Order: sequence, then structure tokens, then C-alpha cells
Amino acid sequence: MKIEFEAVFKKYEELVKAADAVFEHVSKEHSECVKCKIECSDCCHAIFDLTLIEAIYINHKFNEKIKGNDKEVIIKKANDIDRQIHKIKRKAYKELEAGSGEDEILAKLAGERVRCPFLNYKDSCDLYEYRPITCRFYGIPTSIGGVGHTCGKSGFIKGEKYPTVNLDIIHGRLQQISADFVKEIRTEYIKLVDMLVPLSMALLTVYDEEYLGIKEDS
Repeated sequence: MKIEFEAVFKKYEELVKAADAVFEHVSKEHSECVKCKIECSDCCHAIFDLTLIEAIYINHKFNEKIKGNDKEVIIKKANDIDRQIHKIKRKAYKELEAGSGEDEILAKLAGERVRCPFLNYKDSCDLYEYRPITCRFYGIPTSIGGVGHTCGKSGFIKGEKYPTVNLDIIHGRLQQISADFVKEIRTEYIKLVDMLVPLSMALLTVYDEEYLGIKEDS
């Protein structure tokens, strides 16, 4: 069966639009604190994972918009970066098994710096218009699991109260869109909805019928 992405991509793009509106609102209300500018690539070195729908969306836009040698260069970078991230996560897992606290490990992961495969030599994003939602919130206050975060280059002061984006809610919405998609395609692999991958792996994956577990008679 041919996979129809249009409807689920529309749901995702509506969430992206809402995310951009929130960032714009906070930027206007606290313009003295938001330091985002062209060629600032601090957020382009953070490690984070994508849900199924965001991974498929960015993979689709990457293959649609980037061609030829430019695509080959990004694929090579993605391969190298994916191996790097695998080593970092493997080390973190071993530390967890050895008894290190989860908060301690997460703090270490937050401090890791890995260059995004879309970040070019001019320190700009090769797929900026279709960048992940996590990238769109970078630079304003966010929270994960009740713990606040903000860009180290921003002017937001620790302990002060600011509008804060609850990324757990955003993640939950992304998971729901992914769940709706998994249900719609009637996949054999229902656990796909729980899949989380770094952007590098999303670029290297072929999201075809075989990968998604879709039977021919679906």
C-alpha cells in the first residue's frame, strides 16, 4: 500500500506553527533576554531525540529538498554523528547500570556537544525551515520533568519567573500524532509509537512499508 503522509504531516505542521507562535510571543515580551541571532549555533550541538512522526517528517523534507553532493555530504556527517551519539549513550547506559543516578546522567548528557549534520560551514542550518520543534524552542525557558532549562547565552536569570514551555506536553502531543499514524497504517509493529531516535538516525533510515511493518494487503 502507498503510505499517505499528507494528513499526519498537517497535524505535525500545526504543532510547529503553534511552537513558532509561542517562541515569537516570548521573544517579544522578553526581547532583552532572547539572544538568538543569525550564525549563533549553540542549539545546533545539543543531543535530543525525535518521535516517530517528527523523524519521518524531517526525513521526508530532507530527501525532498536536498539533492546531489549536498545530500551526500550531510549523509556522511549523519553517519559519523550517529556513531558518536551511540558511544555517548552507551557510556551513559553503563554508568546507569553501575549505579549512577538518572539525574546525574541526564545532566552529563545535557553537557555533551555534538554538531548537527544540518549545520554547515557557515554555521547556518541547511534545513532551517523544517528543523525539529526542540530547535524552535531553544533560546527561551523550557522545562522537562519539572526541571527548568534555558540557553546559556540567553539573558534569563535563574530563579526569576518567566513564561516557560513544558516540553513534556509537547512530547505528549508528538506521541499522540505518532500513535494516530501508527493506528492508521495498521502496522505489525505497534511499538513504533514509542520509537525515539536522534536526528542523525532519522536521516539514515528508509521509512518504507517494510520498515513500518505494513502488510501488502493492508
